[in-house]
Amino acid sequence: MATTSRRLRPKDFEGDAPVVARALIGAIVLIDGVGGRIVETEAYDREDPASHSHSGPTPRNQAMFGPPGRAYVYRSYGIHWCMNFVCREDGHGAGVLIRAVEPLYGIDRMIARRGLEDVRLLCSGPGRVGQALAVTHAFNGMRLDQAPFEVRAASEDVEVVVGPRIGISKAADVPWRFGLAGSRFVSRPFPKPVSLRA
Repeated sequence: MATTSRRLRPKDFEGDAPVVARALIGAIVLIDGVGGRIVETEAYDREDPASHSHSGPTPRNQAMFGPPGRAYVYRSYGIHWCMNFVCREDGHGAGVLIRAVEPLYGIDRMIARRGLEDVRLLCSGPGRVGQALAVTHAFNGMRLDQAPFEVRAASEDVEVVVGPRIGISKAADVPWRFGLAGSRFVSRPFPKPVSLRA
């Protein structure tokens, strides 16, 4: 692990989902040493009709209700495993979808898993992140501060852009999608971005 930034703990995920989603831009995520810089996230909350937790706990979404600082993994369209970081207090039901990662560590393994060599496309979307980092449902509910996970805070201030979330039909205009300004690794460009200093 090349970075020396602070390793995130469960208390770092206790904030509101949009706050945590914004703070995760620039952070490093690794699974068994494979991963990179988080460049795109989306926030979801129980009060949000687009969230899996909106209708309350079920066997499928139970991990999203905490405790904070754990993984919530679900299968999208019956194909891709998508990874979320659970936030807020235990029992609330909020999380941050990891939408895109800039590959930095274990790129050869990502290429083998994804079956392509274009580094820009390895992790540019939540399903691609799941495949490149070998995410499976076995990680659902696991702590992010314990193996195989390693999540570290951004080592420097970053410029964050904000926009509406992607691929949802409810609350589609809510500006809870966050990205690293200027990153070529995001899943989709941000329209008319509003810049924030972290």
